[in-house]
Amino acid sequence: MIDFFFLVPVAVGMGLVGLGAFLWSLRSNQYDDLEGAAERILFESEEGPLVDARQHGSQPRRRT
Repeated sequence: MIDFFFLVPVAVGMGLVGLGAFLWSLRSNQYDDLEGAAERILFESEEGPLVDARQHGSQPRRRT
């Protein structure tokens, strides 16, 4: 029973830290560009989308 007097404040404190981190991320505009990150993962720099070379009948290039 004595453990509850220790664990409950620890759990509440961890919840408040998580809530504080979430509110900080909202105020610092971390969620402004949600679509941009999803599109950037599909493109490598400015070359366009990555295409599997086997679809075009050639050998795939190895990256070094």
